[in-house]
Amino acid sequence: MKKTTQFRELLHSHELEFLCEAHNALSARIAEEAGFKGIWASGLTISAALGVRDSNEASWTQILEVWEFMSDATKIPMMVDADTGYGNFNNVRRLVQKLEQRGVAAVCIEDKIFPKTNSFLENGQEDLADIDEFCGKIRAAKDAQSDPDFCVIARTEAFIAGLGLDEAMKRAEAYRLAGADAILIHSKISKPDEVLAFKKVWGERLPVVIVPTKYYTTPTDVFREAGFSMIIWANMILRSSIKAMKETAMQLKSEQSLHNIEDRIAPLSEVFRLQNAEELAEAEDRYLPVSEKNPVRAIILAASRGEEFGALTMTKPKAMLDIGGKPILFRQIDTLRDIGINDITVVRGFGKERITASGIRFINNDDFASTREVTSLSVAVDELPASSEKTLIVYGDLLYKKIIPSLLLEAKGDFVIAIDPNWKERGCRDRYTDYVSTKEPYRKTIFDKTVPVNALGPDLVQKDITGEWFGFLAISPNGFSILRTVLAELKDSKSFASMRMSDLFRELMSRGHTISAVYITGHWLDFDEIADLSAVGTF
Repeated sequence: MKKTTQFRELLHSHELEFLCEAHNALSARIAEEAGFKGIWASGLTISAALGVRDSNEASWTQILEVWEFMSDATKIPMMVDADTGYGNFNNVRRLVQKLEQRGVAAVCIEDKIFPKTNSFLENGQEDLADIDEFCGKIRAAKDAQSDPDFCVIARTEAFIAGLGLDEAMKRAEAYRLAGADAILIHSKISKPDEVLAFKKVWGERLPVVIVPTKYYTTPTDVFREAGFSMIIWANMILRSSIKAMKETAMQLKSEQSLHNIEDRIAPLSEVFRLQNAEELAEAEDRYLPVSEKNPVRAIILAASRGEEFGALTMTKPKAMLDIGGKPILFRQIDTLRDIGINDITVVRGFGKERITASGIRFINNDDFASTREVTSLSVAVDELPASSEKTLIVYGDLLYKKIIPSLLLEAKGDFVIAIDPNWKERGCRDRYTDYVSTKEPYRKTIFDKTVPVNALGPDLVQKDITGEWFGFLAISPNGFSILRTVLAELKDSKSFASMRMSDLFRELMSRGHTISAVYITGHWLDFDEIADLSAVGTF
């Protein structure tokens, strides 16, 4: 259905309909995804987004460019706020032609003097246009349209100017006779008395649109029962974004770090999704030469039950423990997808039937009860093809922030592990811990630098310990080939089933392969005992 037809049906719907403000293509797409059937391209918010006042300081052609991007980005109809029409009847005629060319469904023009001032400005100029002159604009707009469903909404500012109900009725009736498709009646008092009085006298002559910005406390059912056609939520998307941007900017200025910001804001993957990057990728597959490049991938080792959690893991594995309404594993998957890793394999074991997720590859370690994590890794390596990009290996009982996998993906080396230098603060001596000794102890200037590992395991002498490995490993394509060969050779050994990852690392080092480390200070949380669940809120 054409956008113009969609809008006309909304205008004449038997239900109260709603338009949501948007001020650029991104916010328009967000409004559409929220479920709105139509968009209000607000003059106030577009002007604000451009950094100018709502007083026709941006030219109509500059605003037209914004409308074009908004229309292209969405499939739902859009009504544009065209202020006073940007001139006389002749300007309005050309405006309507340009709007139709860009797929705009409707235009709203108001009966003020050019240049206009915003209706809610204190001590603003509220001179209204001559009725006959404004009626000429309406007739010109209707004569200029080529699509019979294109709508012209006449907005009267009689209440804004303090001229009362009689003047509002006089103007609205004149605009109806001039050919307007609907009347937008505006008011800036904190109660809906003026618009309700207007609708009562006006009846059903034409659909009536309202903008309850100032009388926002009124229940929506009041407007529904009064018979209004359409409500515009006029500036809330911009105002909410201003609040969020100010808070983020202040935090960035105060903390001079992204660490506490990154996981509280929309991931870049969401920006790319809203930009429809997926469509471009599909088009590249159709039109560009075939590439041999495979995407970065992740393997999550989640085969263990987690007996230390007692009754909590009697029927479901530790990776499926609920953390704030979502299992640990699902939170891991979300974090990986947020940084663009969509090729994810999960190795299941205990309670495998309880681990399901869309778009995820599952591999089973049916010997989970008598084996350790190296066996789980081995069954995954056996089934997965070689890769031209990195492979991330991560334990299934971790929560972590995006900085960790991001740093590992950038690090160079066949085998790179993430280690935390603050191992003493965790009291790790009370439980099995993979301690690490590197050739270069942690200092702030090497936070993103890889350092060679000298030794690792639970029995390192305390003075040699420089960090703790907590379950994150990045493997290069060459490293993956090495790993496959080494695992195949180790399978026949009696100790294979009991091998931990630190045992595998030591085996690789004994064969002359380098294990490198990247220091990560915090930003992760593992679950080794019930007490760890209490740390989730702080994390």
